[in-house]
Amino acid sequence: MSDNFERYYQQIRSRQKRDTVLWSLLLISLYLSASYVAEFNLFTVWQSLPHFFDYLAETLPVLHWQQLFADVRTQGSLAYWGYRLPIQLPLIWETLQLALAATLCAVGIASVLAFLAAANTGMPATLRFAIRALVAFLRTMPELAWAVMFVMAFGIGMIPGFLALTLHTIGSLTKLFYEALESASDKPVRGLAACGGSQLQRMRFAFWPQVKPIFLSYSFMRFEVNFRSSTILGLVGAGGIGQELMTNIKLDRYDQVSITLLLIILVVSLLDTLSGQLRRRIVEGAGQ
Repeated sequence: MSDNFERYYQQIRSRQKRDTVLWSLLLISLYLSASYVAEFNLFTVWQSLPHFFDYLAETLPVLHWQQLFADVRTQGSLAYWGYRLPIQLPLIWETLQLALAATLCAVGIASVLAFLAAANTGMPATLRFAIRALVAFLRTMPELAWAVMFVMAFGIGMIPGFLALTLHTIGSLTKLFYEALESASDKPVRGLAACGGSQLQRMRFAFWPQVKPIFLSYSFMRFEVNFRSSTILGLVGAGGIGQELMTNIKLDRYDQVSITLLLIILVVSLLDTLSGQLRRRIVEGAGQ
């Protein structure tokens, strides 16, 4: 008995080792072929890496301990390094407002579209297919591509950034939302249907209580993503702190590049912490 078990165990182990080797070779082959097509070369990256660190070193401010707390006209002081803060702080606030407005608008639209696109909410198949095709197109186009087109149409400003973030967020959230709906239990739905509940009542009282925590969680996550994306959209003229970052890079204002990046990192970290706490409080409260 023990010999048979030992042989069986050895067969399983040899099969696992063989599968591991085969999958490893397959992944290595895919990596090499993809690297060749993408012209990716580790040797080139290794050679160019010092230039990247040289640029980062140039962006570091020159601070002197003796003049650290001097006025804005004294080189080597914190005030001299942050002389553009009166311009940058309102732009950070502007970027936050942009991300929040786009997220709220997209969440409302995506919630409605998700109920129309879900396979288990009783909607016509033609309508479901049309909505799924639309949102697939919206999320396939990157925010940056949307922003470039809207900047060409509306000019430089916040409107192109708002429209780009909103459209891409609608496409992403609608897919996440209708997949959450399709994963919901059908027992409350069948119970309401047996009691004569209408289609709208089934959505409101059977589906919504189950998916509400998931919708909220995805919405908070998307708000964090949209703030990061809005800083990138500023690089193409869609407003916000990203436009200030691009201007500093183009004008070789190295010290202002570093303080702009520092502001973005601080706000993103603070936003992650606050939104995470708020998400847990709301989602856990909703689940009770």
